[in-house]
Amino acid sequence: MGASLTRAAQWTTASWEGGELEAPPPMNDFLLGEILRFAETFDSRHPREAEHVFKEPLQWRTALAASDFKTGYDIRNSDVQSREKDGDGRPLLQLCPPAVSVRSFGQLSKLLQLAGDKKLGEVRACLQENRGLVAKILGRRFADVLEDAGGRSGAQSLAGAEAEVELFLLLQSVDERLLEQSLRGTPELDPAAVRAEVELLQRLCDEGERRALKSVRHTSDYEFSNGHSAPPGGQQHMDICNLIIEPCDTETLHVTCSTAGVFLTKQGQEGGSERTSDVFRDLVALLKSRSPHFAASIKQDFAVRELPSARGTRHVESVEAEERGQRHGPREPQEKNAPEKARVQRGPHRAGGKKKYEPCPRWTSLRRSSSNGEMKEPMSGDLHKRKAGLGAKGKMKGELSVSSVPAGLSSQKIKTPAGGDVFNESSSESEEEEEEPERCPESNVDLPSEYWQIQKLVKYLKGGDQTATVLTLCALMDFSLMQETCQLAIRDVGGLEVLINLLDTDEVKCKIGSLKILRKICHNVQIRQAIVDMGGLQSIVAILDSPVKELQALAAETVANVARFRRARRIVRQYGGIRKLVKLLDCVSGLAKLTAKNQERDVEVARCGALALWSCSKTSRNKEAIRQAGGIPLLGRLLKSPHKNMLIPVVGTLQECASVENYRIAIQTEGMIKDLVKNLSSDNDELQMHCASAIFKCAEDKQTRDLVRQYRGLQPLVALLSKADNKHLLAAATGAIWKCSISPENVTKFQEYKTLESLVGLLIDQPEEVLVNVVGALGEFAQIPANKVTICKSGGIKSLINLLTGTNQALLVNVTKAVGACATDTYNMAIIDQLDGVRLVWSLLKNPSADVQRSAAWALCPCVENAKDAGEMVRSLVGGLELIVTLLKSTNTEVLASICAAVAKIAKDKENLAVLTDHGVVPLLASLTNTTDNRLLCHLAEAIGRCCMWGSNRTSFGDAGAVPPLVHYLKSKDSAVHKSTVMALYQLSKEPNNCITMHRRGAVKPLIHFMGSDDAALQEYSAGCVRNIARLAQANRDTLLYV
Repeated sequence: MGASLTRAAQWTTASWEGGELEAPPPMNDFLLGEILRFAETFDSRHPREAEHVFKEPLQWRTALAASDFKTGYDIRNSDVQSREKDGDGRPLLQLCPPAVSVRSFGQLSKLLQLAGDKKLGEVRACLQENRGLVAKILGRRFADVLEDAGGRSGAQSLAGAEAEVELFLLLQSVDERLLEQSLRGTPELDPAAVRAEVELLQRLCDEGERRALKSVRHTSDYEFSNGHSAPPGGQQHMDICNLIIEPCDTETLHVTCSTAGVFLTKQGQEGGSERTSDVFRDLVALLKSRSPHFAASIKQDFAVRELPSARGTRHVESVEAEERGQRHGPREPQEKNAPEKARVQRGPHRAGGKKKYEPCPRWTSLRRSSSNGEMKEPMSGDLHKRKAGLGAKGKMKGELSVSSVPAGLSSQKIKTPAGGDVFNESSSESEEEEEEPERCPESNVDLPSEYWQIQKLVKYLKGGDQTATVLTLCALMDFSLMQETCQLAIRDVGGLEVLINLLDTDEVKCKIGSLKILRKICHNVQIRQAIVDMGGLQSIVAILDSPVKELQALAAETVANVARFRRARRIVRQYGGIRKLVKLLDCVSGLAKLTAKNQERDVEVARCGALALWSCSKTSRNKEAIRQAGGIPLLGRLLKSPHKNMLIPVVGTLQECASVENYRIAIQTEGMIKDLVKNLSSDNDELQMHCASAIFKCAEDKQTRDLVRQYRGLQPLVALLSKADNKHLLAAATGAIWKCSISPENVTKFQEYKTLESLVGLLIDQPEEVLVNVVGALGEFAQIPANKVTICKSGGIKSLINLLTGTNQALLVNVTKAVGACATDTYNMAIIDQLDGVRLVWSLLKNPSADVQRSAAWALCPCVENAKDAGEMVRSLVGGLELIVTLLKSTNTEVLASICAAVAKIAKDKENLAVLTDHGVVPLLASLTNTTDNRLLCHLAEAIGRCCMWGSNRTSFGDAGAVPPLVHYLKSKDSAVHKSTVMALYQLSKEPNNCITMHRRGAVKPLIHFMGSDDAALQEYSAGCVRNIARLAQANRDTLLYV
C-alpha cells in the first residue's frame, strides 16, 4: 500500500514516514476502510497467499487482550501465541500486551475478525507503526527474494517463489486500485487556477498602506509546457509551483502549490518539497491561517467569493488555448537548458512572422500526460483504431493503431500479440533510464528552411493517397534525418503519429519507407520515448514476423535503436520480440552461403537481429529470454562468420550476456572461446574490443583461462596494449589480461611476452577503468617473487603509491592488493615505507567501503611483518592502533578476518600490544569467538594467542568466555584453524583457571591427537598445552594428598 499511503493519505507531519494518520480527513477513513476489508477477508479469498510468512513481522501497540482470543491459540496469563508456526518454529502471531506481532496474512485476518469494534483502530495502528509494508512482507528487494528462493532445492521452494510473485502482484493491484479511487474522488488544483489566484494576490500587494501582503513571487522564472513551474523533481511529486510570500505581520513564507493542495515547506526545499504544515485547499486559506493582517484585510475589503475556486475548476478557455499552442499568463514557457536561439520567445506574436506549426492533438495530450508522470488509459482495453485518411484509391487498410497499452500499469493483466496474458512488471527497473527531460516545442525562433519544408511534406503525408504517400516518404528520406532539427520537425507537426500508423497498413512500400525514416530519427532520445508512448514499438515488433526480408531487417534495426532504455526493452520482451529476433539469426542456413551474392539480404537480416538482441541484452530478464529462445547456439554459429559487420553485434551480445554464469558455461561448451581468440587478431578495433571484453568476463572461470592459453590468445591480448590511444579497447584488453593472469600458468606465458613492463608503463595518465584492470593484473603478477623485482625496477611501486590517494573504490581495492603483494619483499617494503605508503594504506581503513577496508587490512599484514622497525613504524601513525581496534566492531566478516590478521602481526611488538590492550582489544576479540566462519576463526585464534603475551590478558580472555569456543574450534576440518587454535590454547593454558575450563570442555583428547601431527609447530603447541593441563592436575592431586 505504498503509493496510496504516500500520495492519497494525509499525515500529521510533512513526511508520512514520521507522522500519524490524521483522524478527520475523509480520505483517510476511506483508505482505512478499504484496507480493512481487504485484510479481513484475505484468508478466505486468497488461502494460498495467506500462508506466506512475512520477511519481517508486523508489530504495533494493540488494544486487544488475551480474553479476545479463542481457539487456535495458546494463552498463558496475558500472553498469547498462535499454534501455527513458521519454518523456524516461531509463532505466526504473538501477543505480549500491549505489543502484538503478526507474521502472515492468515493470522492478520483472524486478528481483525476477533477485534470486533476495535478493528479499524488496529488497522490504523498497524499502518502507522509499520512503514514500507511490501518490504516487510516480501523483503527489501523482490528480485533478491526470488534469487534466494531459486537457490534452494526442492519443489517447495519453487512453489514458495510463485506464491510470493502472486502476493506481490496482488498487493500492487490493490494499491493501484486504492490510489485510483482516492484520486478520482479528490478534486485537484490545476496550473491555470493557481496562476489566476497568484495574479490576484499580487494585485493585493499594490494597495499602499492598505495592502494585504508585501510581495508574492515565484522561485523560478521558467514555466514548462504543462503549465508547471516547479522543478522536474518536484513535478514527480505533483508540485505545480513554488512561491515566496512576504506577509505584512509575520515572517516570510515558502509555499508549494501542488495538485493535492497548498502547504508550507522548508526554506530552499524544492523538488519533492518537505511539508511543514497542514495542506490547505488554496492560498487564501493558508494565508488566513498564518497572517492575521491578511485575514482582516480580506474580510474588510474583499469578498472571498471573488477569488477563483482553485479546487475543481478546469478553466476550459485556458486548456483549449494551450492545446492550440497559445499560452496565457505572465510567464511563458522557456526551456531551461536550451541555447538562447532555441528558447521560446516571450511576448505576443509579431505581425509578418513565419507561420507557426503546432503539435498535433495526440502529441500535445501525450506530452501533457507524460509530464505528469503517467499515461492516461486508452478508451478501451483493445488497441483503438481509426481511419488513416490516406485516400480511397489505395489498397491499404484504413484502420491504423493510434494508442498503446499504458506504460504506467504495473500489475494489470494485458493481452499481447505474442499470445496469452502477461503481467507488466512494476519492477525495480527504472523506466526512464537513459531518457532525458523533454524539450518544449520550438516556436517563433530562427529555424532552418528544412524545418518548414519537412512540415509541409508531413501535411502531404497526412492527406495524400497511396502514391503520394510513397513519394512523400522518398522526399523525406532526402533530408538529413540525423539532424535534431529535422527530427523534431517531423515530431512537432504530428508526422511521428502518421509514420507509426503506416506500419499497420498492408502496403509494403509504405512500411519500408516509414521504417527507414523511423530507423534514423529514433536516435533522438525524445523520439524514442514518444515511439514507445504511442505504442509504435509493438507495431515494429509485429513486423519482425513479416515474410519480406527487407522489412524484417529494418524492423530489427529500428528495435535496436529504440530499445536503449529499460521500458522499451521490457516491451520488446513482453510482446514476443526476443523470440522473433532470435528466429532472425537462423535465416542463414549454412556458412557456405554467407559469401554468395544472393544471400546478402539474409546476412543483413541476421546482422540486424543480432544488433537488436545486443540492445535488448542489457536487461537481465532479456538475457534469460534470449537463452531460453535458443539464441546461444545461433550466436555461436554466426560467430564463425567472415563478415565483420555481422561479428560486431554478435560478439557485443555475447560480451553483454557473459556477466551471467549460464552464458559463460555455454560459451565454453559451444566452443566460442576459440572464435573469440581468433577475432582478437582482426584489423577492426571495435571487434577486438568486444572480443577482449567477452574474454574479460568469461575468464572468471579457470577453464576459460586455460582455453585462452590453449588457443594462443595471450599474445594477441598483449599486442592490443600498443593501441593506447583507443581507451575503450585498452580497458577491455587490460581487463582480459587481468583475469587471465589469475592462473599462474598464464602469468608464466605473459612473462615471455614482456607483459609486465608494458603494464607498469600504463600506470600513468590513463582513465580509471584502465587503471583498475592494470593494477589488478599487477597484483596477480606480484604473486611470483621474480615479478616483484621487475615491478620495483620499472618504477611501478612509486606509481602504485601515488594511486592510493584516489577515490575509486575498485581501484583502491586492487592497488592495496598489489602493494601488499610487493611488500612481501623486504627491499620493496623499504621503498614503500620511504614513500609513506604504509600511512596511506592505513588511512584507507577509514574508507566507508568494506571492500577497501578489507583489502587495506590485508595489505598491512605484510607491511608490518617485513618492515625494518615495524613497532616504531606502527606507533608513529597517530590514532592508527585505535582505528584497528574500532574496526573489530564491524559487521562484515571479511573485514573482521583481515583486521584480526593485522592485530596478530601488530601484537608481536610488546609496546604495541600494550596500546592495543589499553584500547580494549581483549573483550572485542573475545566477543567474536562465537563465529562459525573458518577464515575468521583462523585469524581470530592467532590474534588471541598473540594478545595473551601481555599482562593479565590471559585471565581477561578466560573471564570473557573465550576459552570454550576455542576448544570447540578443535573440531574444525580446516588444518589452518587447528594450528592457530592450538597456539592460542597453549598461551591461554598458562593461566590455571583456563586449564580447568579446557579440561572440562574435553580439550585433552583432540590435543593428544594433534601431538601426532606432521606439523612440528602444531605438535609443539599441543604438547605444551597438554603439559600445562597435566601440571595443574598433578598439583591438585599433590595438594589433596597433603591435606
